[in-house]
Amino acid sequence: MAEVHRDHLGIPHIRATDARDLAAAQGEVTARDRGWQIEVDRLRSSGRLSELIGETGVVWDVFARRARLDDTARRAFARLDDATRTFVGDYAGGVRRGMDAVGQHAAEFRTLDEAFGDSRPLTPWEDHDPLGVLHVAHALFSSFPNVLWREHIAATLGDDWIDVFAGGDETTPMAGSNAWALHGSRTESGMPLLAGDPHRIFELPGVYQQIRLACDEFDVIGFAFPGVPGVPHFGHTGSAAWGITNAIAHSVDVFQERLRARGDGYEAFGIEGWEPVDVQRSVIRVRGGVEVEIEALETARGCIVTDVQPNGDELRAWSIRHPARTNGDLGAGALLPLLRARTAGDVVAAFASWVDPVNRVLAADREGTVLSATVGTVPQRGRRERRRVLDASAAAVAPYRAPVPAVPVTDVAVDANERPSSEDIDLGWAYPSGHRAERIARLLDEVRPRRATDLPEIWGDDVSGSASALLALLPSGELPAPAAAARDLLAGWDGRMDAGSREAGVLAAWRNALVQAVSTHPALAALHAPHGFGAVFDPWMGIEGQVAAALPRLMRHPLLRTDAGEMIEAALGQAAGASSWGASHRMLPLHVLADVPRVTAPGAGFDAGLSGDGDAVRCTGSTPGLTDRSWRGSVARWAWDLADREASLWSVPFGASGDPDSPHFADQFSGWVDARPVPVVTDWHRLTVDRPTGAP
Repeated sequence: MAEVHRDHLGIPHIRATDARDLAAAQGEVTARDRGWQIEVDRLRSSGRLSELIGETGVVWDVFARRARLDDTARRAFARLDDATRTFVGDYAGGVRRGMDAVGQHAAEFRTLDEAFGDSRPLTPWEDHDPLGVLHVAHALFSSFPNVLWREHIAATLGDDWIDVFAGGDETTPMAGSNAWALHGSRTESGMPLLAGDPHRIFELPGVYQQIRLACDEFDVIGFAFPGVPGVPHFGHTGSAAWGITNAIAHSVDVFQERLRARGDGYEAFGIEGWEPVDVQRSVIRVRGGVEVEIEALETARGCIVTDVQPNGDELRAWSIRHPARTNGDLGAGALLPLLRARTAGDVVAAFASWVDPVNRVLAADREGTVLSATVGTVPQRGRRERRRVLDASAAAVAPYRAPVPAVPVTDVAVDANERPSSEDIDLGWAYPSGHRAERIARLLDEVRPRRATDLPEIWGDDVSGSASALLALLPSGELPAPAAAARDLLAGWDGRMDAGSREAGVLAAWRNALVQAVSTHPALAALHAPHGFGAVFDPWMGIEGQVAAALPRLMRHPLLRTDAGEMIEAALGQAAGASSWGASHRMLPLHVLADVPRVTAPGAGFDAGLSGDGDAVRCTGSTPGLTDRSWRGSVARWAWDLADREASLWSVPFGASGDPDSPHFADQFSGWVDARPVPVVTDWHRLTVDRPTGAP
């Protein structure tokens, strides 16, 4: 039996006798608090989202079945060690109990029943489903969609353009996170301090769940993925703590496949000639719509995740060699060892079981040790050019490389997805700008934080990383009055993307107009051709977003340089009337129901003006050229104090509950907007008893 306590924000603190009861209680509490959310992710894993939300879910279901997400989760569950398999299964059992009691009655299910005029009963969770949810959280978080984007560039513009669009010091990152570590020599207590904030899509309910998991064996606070046991990314066990950022590694090889139909199946052309392809056929049942037949093809290299295209007398498609699929391992072997970690070394050892995506880990303990490690499974492809699309008929599959030993931190460490200085962990193709890492390091030197409460100035820093490169494009000399006014306003600007700043608003409006002009320039016209990979990859193929990420470099390209002056001047004129940044840069949380006809999704109450930008430490990313609305950024903020866990801080953008009618649905939103996380509460006497698990 376990007991659930709540703090003033409704965050669940679970106390149980042993790890098995704790896992079941975590599953039950999550189903009660986030029943709608975890059911959606469970259906995403099995490629059955359309059964719930109709045609809006078809694009995802096609990808999920092609990538065989559910089958991979089943394989991974079967290969778990006994203790972890029991732990995951107990969690799933708790979910079944919580869904039966509360989760199945979530308001969103009723809303859909009313919209479709029918009722869709939920099916019980299977024991492997938590691993499916874990897979969904990372299935498109790897770098392979960007590999396909580079393939599209090469096919339409030529290889020479790939590096023009690649990462660099002038680019706006399309993904990211921040984390930093202070050695005890830097802190008031003499103990290490870890902090950071992961950047992902602003999903509603939030992607992370604050939770405490305590039993006779351990007592851990951290952030869980709803639907997955434990706290795999950010946690504090009392004597050890950790946090991660994405290493932007090339962890998934992509192969271009030659295919031909044979009988009722297919063959693929590999190194040794034509070889059989495994084919799974299924039907996607679409609520309120027409069923969709789907073929899922898997070659000797991996699952084909794209549309299959005619190519002369043959067919062409792209497969991925995903380590989770190849090895039947989703990294769940790290879940229990992380909860049991007592030292920074224990944390790094636990992450030896991690698979994908490849992450950078900062870990610390009460002995004063601070470690930096890169963890996860990545193919051994030393040369950068081998991190492109590979020819299935010529390129052999690569073995997976051995982990690189952790590095001690004796002063300060900062991870912000920048290109690493060590070749041993330079595992990617292109990285976000080094601005966030450099800015955090500079602020740590200037602010000299000694405790967690000194950190809001760092989380809240809104200096733009790309502004200086854009401002270097400002013309001199005579300009029409509106353009001159915009130029003169920006010339003295400090680069801060503050919500109340008109200069920031003008900069953003100028950037938008430039992105639109460059995106429609004849030199890039070929990029608008259909990419042919499938609709799930459309976000990576969006021209405006990719142009925005490489704007200064594109403006200097020989084929655009001749027109650059005219485009810059015209864009300045369009931007002259812009108001403050926060007038247009407002939160846009994404909800699964947003695109379902006849349904109103929650989220209207989060329309707040935001400081920050996509490449600021205070990450509030938008898509320049399309919208100033912010749809991705800091989805949690955390600071782990190794001297006193109650001196730690944490927050999420919305709240602990997924129920729109709950007082804890969005009670953390204002603090998140202000970049001010709240103290962690661990004193059981300061918590309120909710209920024993298993109670009505």
